[in-house]
Amino acid sequence: MTKPKQLLVCGILLICSVTAMANTDSLFTMSEEEAFDAWQHYADSVNATFEWQTGTVDLLDGIATLEVPEGFQYLNGEQSEFVMSELWGNPPEPSAGLLFLEGHKPLDTLVGYVVEITWVEEGYVSDEDAEELDFDDLMEQMQADAADINEQRVSMGYAAVDIIGWAAEPMYDGETHRIHWAKELYFEGEEANTMNYNIRVLGRRGYLMLNAIGGMEELPIFQADAQKILNSVHFNDGHRYDDFDSSIDEVAAIGVGGLIAGKVLAKTGLLAKLGIFFAKFWKFLVIGVVVIGAGVRKFFGGAEAEEEQAS
Repeated sequence: MTKPKQLLVCGILLICSVTAMANTDSLFTMSEEEAFDAWQHYADSVNATFEWQTGTVDLLDGIATLEVPEGFQYLNGEQSEFVMSELWGNPPEPSAGLLFLEGHKPLDTLVGYVVEITWVEEGYVSDEDAEELDFDDLMEQMQADAADINEQRVSMGYAAVDIIGWAAEPMYDGETHRIHWAKELYFEGEEANTMNYNIRVLGRRGYLMLNAIGGMEELPIFQADAQKILNSVHFNDGHRYDDFDSSIDEVAAIGVGGLIAGKVLAKTGLLAKLGIFFAKFWKFLVIGVVVIGAGVRKFFGGAEAEEEQAS
């Protein structure tokens, strides 16, 4: 199976060869500016295909409602799954949508931060343990799970990821039944660490996951927006946390602590289930095309190209 990064690199080289080159030799002499222009042409054409929504959005066929916050735009589940897996190289997962900052697009050179919305029908999550959480212990569990799953991720073509620690410790609001926290992550091969800000909104039969994805420099920006994002989504009547009926509804095997640590979900084998995602920052990838071109020249040019590079 071709790895996602291999597909992306092949796609970039193909795009550049079609849009920026009259002959094969120009691949080897293309400047960084030409590479960026070729990529930008492709990115603009892909970005133009997405359909954005604002205002009130129905989620999950009536289970919940999203009021798109001011300054944001919403991308539906089908398009979001394509962005997360095919464009940004995350393991494929069902999605209920993405929130982008207004005016930002998936293949922009810098996308700011994005918020993915996912529904998990895990059962009613009891919050009885919320007051007794040991955050140090939870972090150790999460780091151990990440290390265990990295081998599988790498075998499937995804980057290994290390959880550096809390970027913001968990907070639980017992009135709104919402939990939020932030992790600092390192994805293998990346120059900068990634921030994942996790929000869980508890409902009658499961919970909504809202995961903010971006660089660590985005953390204070997201924290300034966090409250309106927290308030943007709610369960509809009949699906709320307080609608739980112990005589007919299932209870989840985890409490709030297990939800944060992802202990049950981790057994499915993909680290994405722990609420860990990656967003591409395309300026680094585009600049890399110039370096790739030099490698292609060496491969096709043989000894003569090696001598030229050495000189």
